[in-house]
Amino acid sequence: MLFWITVIVLALVCGAVLARAAMARRTGDAAPAAYDLQVYRDQLREVDRDRARGIVDAEEAERLRTEISRRILAADAKLRAAGETGGQPRAAGWAVAGLAVAGLTLGAGLLYNRIGAPGYRDLPISQRLAASDAARTDRLSQADAETSATAAPAPPPEAGEEYLALVDRLREAVAKHPDDLRGLRLLVRNEAALGNYTAAHTAQAHVIEIEGDNAQAWEYGLLADLMVSAARGYVSQEAEAAIRSALERDPSEPRARYYLGLYLMQVDRPDAAFRTWEKLLSDSRPDAPWVPLIRSQIEEVAWRAGVEYQLPPLDDAAPGPDATALEAAGDMTDAERTEMIRGMVEGLATRLNDGGGSAAEWARLIAAYGVLGQPEQAQAAWDAAQSAFAGQEDDLEILAQAARRAGLIE
Repeated sequence: MLFWITVIVLALVCGAVLARAAMARRTGDAAPAAYDLQVYRDQLREVDRDRARGIVDAEEAERLRTEISRRILAADAKLRAAGETGGQPRAAGWAVAGLAVAGLTLGAGLLYNRIGAPGYRDLPISQRLAASDAARTDRLSQADAETSATAAPAPPPEAGEEYLALVDRLREAVAKHPDDLRGLRLLVRNEAALGNYTAAHTAQAHVIEIEGDNAQAWEYGLLADLMVSAARGYVSQEAEAAIRSALERDPSEPRARYYLGLYLMQVDRPDAAFRTWEKLLSDSRPDAPWVPLIRSQIEEVAWRAGVEYQLPPLDDAAPGPDATALEAAGDMTDAERTEMIRGMVEGLATRLNDGGGSAAEWARLIAAYGVLGQPEQAQAAWDAAQSAFAGQEDDLEILAQAARRAGLIE
């Protein structure tokens, strides 16, 4: 109620200012007719002076006095009719003043009702944190999140019948040998490639179950990625648990850090989400696959967190997504953005396998495969790069660092 009282008082004060301007005299302290009278009186005196100097004769002087006197009478009549309004009609002035007050008050109310939040109370920080805690508690399960999500995408156009038949045989083989880690990992990769994220995260969860305490951070990060993709961007209870497990094993695991920021946004903690993503962005190479996802969202997150933030420019020396790709990423769902990143990585792999490249580019490919949870591709890239740079110690060290980040070597 206090808010509306304040709004009404402010609107009335502003309306009063406009009304005062509408009612005020337009020219100084006197009406325009009063200035006309003064001019005509001066003209009469000028006629008398001209007659005394002989500039005009008696007949001409009398004619001028008659004309000026007629104008004086007309101006005096106007002055009497105008009264104290300074030449403005009194009724019109009051009408304008009333319209100004009513229009400003009603217009402000209608505008706020349209773009504001009527009835929304100011929330102290304690209540906001309590609301965030409630949102954490009320997170949907993975099954419910997937049920609420949109329909699963159809297989990509490049998935031919032969490939689909091979995937069917892989599914049958895994069903017969459910504890075969190599078969399970292949199944995870291929189900994800087909957009069957539910089947992919089910297989990945079984991989982690078999590995037990030996499961690595990136494997939990992959599990979270597949769960969020299956729920079309929603971070469920199980996905959050996978994120936490990844970060417990490796606080620097980038994919888990990205999804932690997304989770914090969904539980209305933009302040914590901004800190998480800003640190990840500063720790990442410009061509890291999660960078375009963060860059397309972090400015809005900063705004919601009440932080003045300017997105740093990309390092032009390192190949990465251009402005068009970033703009497109902003309009995509999380699953679509993930597919875009996978496409970019595959494009880099094709270029390096066909034409070769620098050690830094091969290192980026190895690290990207590790982040995407594709250890077989990461191992193949690592093997190809070692062969290409055999005997070049400096380049091999760059490649080894990427292999360590991908979990290929200790």
